[in-house]
Amino acid sequence: MSGPNEGRLEQDRHWSALMSMAQGGDAAAYATLLRECLPLIRAICRRILRNPAEAEDAAQDTLLTLHRVRHTYDPSRPFRPWLSAIAERRALDRGRGLSRRTGRETALDAAEFAAVEAVAESQIEAADLRAAVQQLPASQRTALQLTKIEDLSLAEASSRSGMSVGALKVATHRAIQSLRRRLGAEGKR
Repeated sequence: MSGPNEGRLEQDRHWSALMSMAQGGDAAAYATLLRECLPLIRAICRRILRNPAEAEDAAQDTLLTLHRVRHTYDPSRPFRPWLSAIAERRALDRGRGLSRRTGRETALDAAEFAAVEAVAESQIEAADLRAAVQQLPASQRTALQLTKIEDLSLAEASSRSGMSVGALKVATHRAIQSLRRRLGAEGKR
């Protein structure tokens, strides 16, 4: 009786063997395992989180968690359910964090914009800057606020926002690029 379930069982046995070797210090087996199971991790995270960037961050969080807790895996047990539970937990945690962050966001006040205005390279009107920032996606506003206005380190901003360091870097970069495009285009009218 060979079918899809047999293929999954064989893959699970293969992954269990790779994890067992990785626990014994085999770096090549560990790299193979991570490469092979990443599509499953991404699929689980995308199923739970509809936002592709958040899903990718959850997949990266899963890999980090897997690395931290790899010593707890019992090779006598199936690997896939253990890995799936970790991926689902990381995606759910990220989703809850996203809900909390978006529920608490407030408009930036004039004092916060003063810091941005001080470093502006051109003579942009404060009202234009406020409007442009308000049009940014919530994650970009948060990243800009914490990393550029409050000048927190990436680690501090990550801790405070619940976003990964990578997500903060990307969101900040995109926010700045968006503001440059928007304000540059408006300044040339």
